Amino acid sequence: MYKTAKRLAAIALPAALAFTSFTAQAADEVNIYSYRQQFLIQPMLDAFTAETGIKTNVVFAKKGLIQRLKHEGKHSPADIILTSDIGPLYDVVNEGLTQPVESAVLDKNIPAQFQDPSKHWYGLTSRARIIYASKDRVKPGEITTYEDLADPKWQGRICSRSGKHTYTLSLIGSMIAHHGEAETQKWLEGLKANLARKPQGNDRAQVKAVKEGVCDLALGNTYYFGKMLTNDKNPEQKEWAMSVNLLFPNQDDRGAHMNISGAALTKYAPHKEAAIKLMEFLSKEQAQTMYAKANYEFPVRPNTPRAELINEYMGEFKEDQINLQEVAELRATAARLVDKVGFDN
Repeated sequence: MYKTAKRLAAIALPAALAFTSFTAQAADEVNIYSYRQQFLIQPMLDAFTAETGIKTNVVFAKKGLIQRLKHEGKHSPADIILTSDIGPLYDVVNEGLTQPVESAVLDKNIPAQFQDPSKHWYGLTSRARIIYASKDRVKPGEITTYEDLADPKWQGRICSRSGKHTYTLSLIGSMIAHHGEAETQKWLEGLKANLARKPQGNDRAQVKAVKEGVCDLALGNTYYFGKMLTNDKNPEQKEWAMSVNLLFPNQDDRGAHMNISGAALTKYAPHKEAAIKLMEFLSKEQAQTMYAKANYEFPVRPNTPRAELINEYMGEFKEDQINLQEVAELRATAARLVDKVGFDN
């Protein structure tokens, strides 16, 4: 019998053992490979099963799922792959491991910038990459754009995670899309010159560094603010969150850079019809509200309720409308620029 990731670390097993007897599985189920943590997606999957009677089976892994799909080929039991970033979505499509989905429901519920023009991937939640600024050391209005991060006035005052991290590459890719490679290289050189320390740690570590006075500005995804502010297990993170203001860049022009979690239908999906039903369900109001509130992300479906914490601390803001496919296509160029300017050195 198929086992969920909670009971079986399937990624550690040979591919042939991961989904036992999948050829005998009923048509009313969906097999999911997920980079999204199970606690985030399970409530929506349970709601989907309750509404449709279609069972969901999940294998969760932090890495390796694209390689696994490639290895399994046409014998793969997976119907859908879920990711936490545009990068893996682009990669799985680029490897030829997906198929397009024609769905009026998805097209209606998901804005154009959050879906592949060729229909191979669809966004499910969104987040902005914003500037976390010290309440004590950065005056309101003192920085308003991503471009401002390269201003010499911030020398020794900025913290960042690795330039090669997928979140950073997406931001750099968006800069290339808007300004071209040459101008983005100059910007990246200026940003590197303003770093307070060698790029390191995750997004929360950058906010911690602001709280501790290591730097005054940091780049991070919006949902980490909610995660820190509600972290009863590690209450010191609440102090980190309360030490910063949240700045949504470029509100007077293109808007804040956005990224997504998303889904794609695998090339050889054995339960294609049920899988598309799941993708459509995840784009509807019930799942969108649940999904976004679980991780303090933004629903991609317009006019869908957001978490109260988001409304309180973030409110409405202008989003960059560039299609993320264009951004994803520039990630390789972004990575070359990171190496060229020695950003992580």
